[in-house]
Amino acid sequence: MRRRVVSLVCLLALLASSLVAATPAYAATDGCVASVPEPGTTTPVRICYSLFKPAGASATHTVPLIFHSHGWGGSRTKDPAAFKPWLDAGFGVLSFDQRSFGESTGVAHVMNPDYEGRDVIKLVDLVAGLDWVTKQRPRDPLIGAIGGSYGGGYQFAGAFTELRDSGRTRFDALAPEVTWWDLKQSLAPDEAARTMWLSLLYAGGGKNLPPAVSAAFVALIATGAWPMGKAGRALDAFFAHNGPAWHVSQGRKLDIPVLFGQGISDNLFNLNQGLANFDHALTSQARKRSVFVGYNGGHTLPSVLPPGFATAGDPCSIALGSSNFAGLELRFMASRLLGAKDDFAGGYHLATAGGRCLTQQSLQPNQRYRLGKILTPTGAGLPINLKIAKGPITIAGTPRIDAKVYTMVPDSGAFFALSVGRNALTAKVVQNNTMPLREERVVKGARRTIELPAIAVDVPAGQNLYLTVTPVADMFAGQRGPLPGALLLKGGTLSIHRAP
Repeated sequence: MRRRVVSLVCLLALLASSLVAATPAYAATDGCVASVPEPGTTTPVRICYSLFKPAGASATHTVPLIFHSHGWGGSRTKDPAAFKPWLDAGFGVLSFDQRSFGESTGVAHVMNPDYEGRDVIKLVDLVAGLDWVTKQRPRDPLIGAIGGSYGGGYQFAGAFTELRDSGRTRFDALAPEVTWWDLKQSLAPDEAARTMWLSLLYAGGGKNLPPAVSAAFVALIATGAWPMGKAGRALDAFFAHNGPAWHVSQGRKLDIPVLFGQGISDNLFNLNQGLANFDHALTSQARKRSVFVGYNGGHTLPSVLPPGFATAGDPCSIALGSSNFAGLELRFMASRLLGAKDDFAGGYHLATAGGRCLTQQSLQPNQRYRLGKILTPTGAGLPINLKIAKGPITIAGTPRIDAKVYTMVPDSGAFFALSVGRNALTAKVVQNNTMPLREERVVKGARRTIELPAIAVDVPAGQNLYLTVTPVADMFAGQRGPLPGALLLKGGTLSIHRAP
């Protein structure tokens, strides 16, 4: 009998310990907030969320909170296991469905401050009423934000909208990945459409757009050029305010620390977009407390015409002491929101096309090369590669061409990039990116500045740096409009940043 009692006691103790071990270290709550109605309606839009409260958080032991949201066409993360590192580190997490996605209602205005921007503010107001979230002053919660692509766009939309509406933002730190500075410029640089990506984006969320914008989007994909007339004006108006570029043009800058993660081989929101955010969206003081990391990844499609190359990976997060960017995010927020000691190196940390981390304090052009006359190929002609410099040489940042441009017919254009190879026949485009120059009208000697894709690359001894000029490029493929006419460039110079 005694043995049975002892066995029963042991079994009960084992069951009790199992129940304790199975008790979650968080509390999860699902809900929705009422936000700004759609134009012409009075029905509030529902923005839905999942809120995770870490163990031990209470009115007497408050914690900071991390906002999270999804990419275009996605929905919020409901599984707390995805946020275990954050919860274990003492953060609360709120993941939400953006307007028109997941369980949220409404129409996608693609980060318009009057819609998605105010949706985010409604969620900040919600968090400000939670007694277990740390407050810096009444109704001012201690919060950071994470997410990539569209999930990076909401961070800027929320912070800048608050800055516009009240003169300050309640966000205390951001960590946007692979997102944009100027949305129109990203989707259609120089009004030449990135048709490959636009087709994928439309397939993932075209039905969520307003009907008129959806129709104009189809026209943009079909022709490869920004639509004319009413459709073009509708797209211009739709994208006018949807990014940091507009806010900065209105005199606003964020005065909070930001960890930027940008894909250098990203051929939708390229490195140019990330660098513009870092260089222009922050005050000088905020930049000193911020970190820029460029990795080979993001929205990536291989470049076959013209051929390109990149080595996938994130060597800079490793160089900064984390195994990946997610680990770097956690450390960054711990230092900015929890006061953890962490000495993040300043400057730009860029993954080269070959896979090493290059750190630079400045990316300003410091070397110029004269270019001879350049006649771009037309129609389906093959790319041309013009030799610029011999290796060894390391290039980083945004190269630019300044030249006088001449055309014979309207709608002339070409795509430009820097390439590396042993000779012109073997040269490949650095990090799979090209940028266009498009002339709608006939021009005679018009001065143009052509921004090439921002890159980081080591050109080894025995290889050369080339300027690639091509009439067609993969990311802009599938256009059924007129074939581009030739461009003649005269008196040009190529400006680059040569790393010491």
